[in-house]
Amino acid sequence: MPESLALTKILNAIFGSLAVSLMHLFGVTPANPAAPIPDFFALELLVAAVLVAFFLAVRLTLSVEKPAPIQQFAELIHEFVGGQAEQIIGHGSEKFQAFTTIIFLFVLTCNLLGLIPGIDAPTKFPVVPLGLAVATFVFYNYHGFRAQGIKGYLGHFAGPIWWIAPLLFPIEIISHCARMMSLTIRLYANMFAGDLVTLVFFSLVPIGIPVIFLGLHVMVSVIQAFVFMLLSMIYLSQAVSHEH
Repeated sequence: MPESLALTKILNAIFGSLAVSLMHLFGVTPANPAAPIPDFFALELLVAAVLVAFFLAVRLTLSVEKPAPIQQFAELIHEFVGGQAEQIIGHGSEKFQAFTTIIFLFVLTCNLLGLIPGIDAPTKFPVVPLGLAVATFVFYNYHGFRAQGIKGYLGHFAGPIWWIAPLLFPIEIISHCARMMSLTIRLYANMFAGDLVTLVFFSLVPIGIPVIFLGLHVMVSVIQAFVFMLLSMIYLSQAVSHEH
């Protein structure tokens, strides 16, 4: 993908040679050695920087008596995500709220970037949803092992009946690994299709009607971010639960 954003050009000028060296270190050959950093990665870094700045601003302006609008907005997000986590994960959900909140805000912000003319949403490129899916997979399995120990957590994959464990165990392992593919394809396919539909109607009818599809894009962006967060919570709930 040819670079088009000013941010991408700046990053390639500063870190391009380092990125090429790192890719060679892992045996990866960049498609464009002169500009190894693509637009979607630059946008991911921008979204991460914006979220860090947002949380820093909230932390520095905390007030009990006169909460600023940014604090009220942060509290609204906290209550929304916390309420969902409490219902799905239950007791102890507070320890996972930071991760699920970041997942929701990061996916949502990346999705909404597609509304800006000339910018593709990072989540319409498969590698971005895949990275988020892998991070979620590692996170919930780590906490599963941490909460129940190696034997207890692996016991979930074997099932309650010992004599079918040799058959059930590999099936469950494959099923869990398939969750990464499911998360990736769901987010990527919906965002790609949403962008494609919006682009088609903009080219056919450039005035009036495309506004409807921009609204549809916003709705899809919010729903997909919510679904990704919800599935992360469900996987966490299943991993840390001692009941199955």
